[in-house]
Amino acid sequence: MSTAHHLAIEKIEELYGHAFARFTGKERKDIEVVFYPYVGLNHTIRVRNGKVLVRISDSCVTMSREGHKALAEILVAKLLGKKVPAESNRIYNSNVKDDEIQAKNDSVKRARGRKIITSASGDVYDLSEIFNELNQEYFKGELSRPTLSWSQRRTYNILGHHDSAFDTIVISKSLDDGKVPRFIVRYVLYHEMLHIAHPTKIVNGKRFNHTPEFKKDEKRFKEYKAAERWIDDNVSKLKRRARRKK
Repeated sequence: MSTAHHLAIEKIEELYGHAFARFTGKERKDIEVVFYPYVGLNHTIRVRNGKVLVRISDSCVTMSREGHKALAEILVAKLLGKKVPAESNRIYNSNVKDDEIQAKNDSVKRARGRKIITSASGDVYDLSEIFNELNQEYFKGELSRPTLSWSQRRTYNILGHHDSAFDTIVISKSLDDGKVPRFIVRYVLYHEMLHIAHPTKIVNGKRFNHTPEFKKDEKRFKEYKAAERWIDDNVSKLKRRARRKK
């Protein structure tokens, strides 16, 4: 899906003018677009001194005209407080899944980003110890060990995260709790380890993180059903208990 050449800034600015016409009936000319070295796929739009200023992540410098048109409609809609067209979201999301854009984004994350790491050793559980157990039990000891860390804050919606750009697995500190069974920490860490064993696949521009092979291996976890049931029944309780302690 990547383009053979970069779309000229002037052409991108015209797309933003057209986006204003779509939502207001009047095209704007006072628009300045620049590619900006954000860490990720971030984009901003604001009005300053009567001029519209747009900053687009430089990871998107090779994005297609259709992708830039969709992004313009998304940003202008948000600026004007309008509903973002579903088709614009679909086209933009499809474009940023392009192999070249994703490779560029991963590269700049490594170069510019800073992964906040605490420690693998928590108050109750040691992630390094559990990783080694799981590696031997399910991966024949062949999985290369990433940086392991408990998160800085207690999170409840996301219990674990694998970041391939930084080769890091971060587990929510909410699970480093004596009231959380060890097999739950093992299960969440095992799930993130599977992301290393089964890297993201890109098919026709779409990214698949949980492939059929991934899901099959996930169910190999000996206490899979019990872990899923415990998480459904107890994570909200952990969150309420944490709020009462504040």
